[in-house]
Amino acid sequence: MQKTNRKVLETLVSRTKIYLSIIFILLAYIAIQNKYMILPSAVIFLLIVIYSYYTNNKRKSEISETLQDLTLKVDTAAKTSLINSPFPLVILETDGNIVWRSARFVSEFANIDINSYIKELSIDIKSEIERQNHNKEKTNQEIIKQVEIDNKTYRIVGRYVNSKKSKKEYMVIIYFIDDTENIKLQREYQDSKACVAILMIDNYEETMQMLESEEKPQAIAEIDKYIYEWSDSTNGVLIKTEKDRYIYFFEQRYLDSIKEDKFSILDKIKDVDIKEKVQFTLSIAVSNEGRTDKEKYKSAQAAMDIVLGRGGDQAVIRENEIYKFFGGRAQEVEKRTKVKARIVAKSLENLIKESKKVMIMGHINPDMDCVGASLGIYRLAKSLEKNTYIVMDIKNPTLDAFRQFIEKDEEYEDVIINKEVALENIDEDTLLVIVDTHKSNYIESSEILDKVKKIVIIDHHRRSADFIENATLTFQEVYASSTAELVTELLQYVEEKIELKTIEAESLYAGIMMDTKNFTFKTGVRTFEAAAYLRRCGVEIIRVKKWFQSDLESFNKIAEIVKIAEIVNDTIAISICEEKSKDVNVLCAKAADELLTISEVTASFVIGQLGDKVCISGRSIGDINVQVILEKLGGGGHITLAGAQVEDMTMEETKQELINRINEYLSELEN
Repeated sequence: MQKTNRKVLETLVSRTKIYLSIIFILLAYIAIQNKYMILPSAVIFLLIVIYSYYTNNKRKSEISETLQDLTLKVDTAAKTSLINSPFPLVILETDGNIVWRSARFVSEFANIDINSYIKELSIDIKSEIERQNHNKEKTNQEIIKQVEIDNKTYRIVGRYVNSKKSKKEYMVIIYFIDDTENIKLQREYQDSKACVAILMIDNYEETMQMLESEEKPQAIAEIDKYIYEWSDSTNGVLIKTEKDRYIYFFEQRYLDSIKEDKFSILDKIKDVDIKEKVQFTLSIAVSNEGRTDKEKYKSAQAAMDIVLGRGGDQAVIRENEIYKFFGGRAQEVEKRTKVKARIVAKSLENLIKESKKVMIMGHINPDMDCVGASLGIYRLAKSLEKNTYIVMDIKNPTLDAFRQFIEKDEEYEDVIINKEVALENIDEDTLLVIVDTHKSNYIESSEILDKVKKIVIIDHHRRSADFIENATLTFQEVYASSTAELVTELLQYVEEKIELKTIEAESLYAGIMMDTKNFTFKTGVRTFEAAAYLRRCGVEIIRVKKWFQSDLESFNKIAEIVKIAEIVNDTIAISICEEKSKDVNVLCAKAADELLTISEVTASFVIGQLGDKVCISGRSIGDINVQVILEKLGGGGHITLAGAQVEDMTMEETKQELINRINEYLSELEN
């Protein structure tokens, strides 16, 4: 404040000197013009100087007194405000040493060992100061933190300045603002927000057809009873909108308890037993995303599509743009009606007719199911006289025998193209058909996906969270053994008469054979119907069988993987493939299949190094859901067949993580 006083006074003196200089110049000019004015000018200037000196001193005295009085008042007010601060206040050094504390600070923390908190706080503050200095945040010397002290939440607000001892040391003035009530209000506001859930009985119509007329009301009554009892535990509002559909509103405060309960309602619905004729299952989708209830309902609807795409009998919570799944341990139920297949076939046929070009694309590292489905769709589009291309790299070692066979047919020479050629041929009227995958990060080319406006998806895998959202038509049936089975059904229901070439029929048949492990796993009535149709199209089974034969070297490698396998949890086999070749994922898959032939092995996992990633192949006879286990590692698939690719982990670390996930899955089963 003294510096301010001096500055004001210096400003006053300098201005007076300027005025006197101007007057002197004017009087001198007058004297030069008239010599008789020299003496009067000198007298006048002298009188002005005397007067200025007198008035200036008087003015300086008045200003000085005013400023001193003001300084005293401001300093007193500042000190009084600091001492009598309504907030607990403390001045400390960055080493935790308390320099001064306010009376409110002393009374607030009288019964608390505050020194331990201060010590901890000083460490955090020191780190924050170092961070700000490192980032050159010179203008922002504020520190804001939140701490918990004696069941209260305080917002720490402070500023730091250089200490007189050293420029590297700091003094910090900190206010403790009690935010406990504000946080309670915020939490109460969040807890009171609505969550929207949709509950749906899986395959309601088909299941009810298996019951007698007098048994149906009993089944419905039991299901309603369980669902209403479950909703009562959260004080929610449950509305039955359709015979197989319920809308459920509840407060977000109950969401954690529902998670902990792990949707026990799923198992209760399975307990509805009507003379052991059928087993009911339930699908649930919950969402709290959206500003309005309508937006939350739409989000729950999108989540329900994912649940149904994964086979039902499970629940999903959509929260913070993340899906969390519960249940899903039951086998998919085959749909007996083919109405949907007929509708999709008609829609697909119309889309192809309305397009000038058709691009067919599968997943990276295509297998026989992907290739067979692609050739089936190719024949459909070609029969409708459309320019059709298959975007695929069939250099997979498992496709060597097939590739040698198809290369003999000149028709496919310019049909199977790479993504660069495909991108050059895409226009606004191009239809893209994606087969054997629905994951945006697993397709052959994301550039093609981004460039095409009309998209059709045909897949049999359980839907994952990263599915392609902007598809015009989706035919995703998880009950199906393979995508080749779905494509075969579509070919039978289109209006255009389709005449499959032998290579196309055999590739579709081979796709079904591969995914069912020679019609052993995941095989339903419709699977055999599709195979019978293909057999009538001229399939030579022996030739198809030869496509899957392994050479002696590969067989020995598989035998070595099986030899070093370990058994965990009594029935689960885990092995590591030490091979470093580019087809290690194929060896892992075949070795996992082979491990399942061992008695008492219910599931198998084989781990291998694929470039800079670690790949895992999982197989099961159905007792263990390998899809749920590998989904926790970023993978997916089916209950009996799944895979995953892990980054930034060694094979041994991946193996240990896999064992942890298996144990987690088994503990969930027990609970």
